[in-house]
Amino acid sequence: MNRKIIIADDHPVVRTGTKFILLSNDKELIIDQAANYKSLISKLGKNMYDLVLLDINMPGSTHRSMINDIKEIQNDIKILMYTAYDEDVAMQYIKNGAHGYLNKSASEKDITNAVSYIFKYGYFYPSEIISKLSTHENPIGKLSKREIQIFELMAEGDGNLEIMNKLQLQSSTVSTHKKRIFEKLNIDNISDLINIYKKFH
Repeated sequence: MNRKIIIADDHPVVRTGTKFILLSNDKELIIDQAANYKSLISKLGKNMYDLVLLDINMPGSTHRSMINDIKEIQNDIKILMYTAYDEDVAMQYIKNGAHGYLNKSASEKDITNAVSYIFKYGYFYPSEIISKLSTHENPIGKLSKREIQIFELMAEGDGNLEIMNKLQLQSSTVSTHKKRIFEKLNIDNISDLINIYKKFH
């Protein structure tokens, strides 16, 4: 099934350039565009999308309440904040339910990686966002970047051998990371780990 994306931004160059970059990486993507918030809401009401790349400042923007507005129309859509604002501003939107953040100064590789990651894992948090996540609200914020990778693979059912092969790690390294993950999340079994994964995805 082809993934369907809508890019919501009032700058034609941003919309067209981002679309070109994404299609260069994956020609099977279906990409729509919205030049203002009213157009975005209208299109969400008529078509189903997997992901919206959402600018903060565009005509008609209701800022943080956009997240709830969008989810009321399509609850399962992923929302990636795509903005020139820094991570401190983006955090406000993530706390409201957005699934990730990407700065418009990102490289072509960063853009394609972010979209691929959010499709695979359900969110995309750059390292600067992870360090700011409240560990009280989201215990995943306690984990290092490598621990998050292993945490996700464990939650998806991979054992030590699969994790070793996918991340090219030694068995002892995987075991050490797994121990730290359980300690940081204050759990002692895979069932609890999966529950945390589901809660924050």
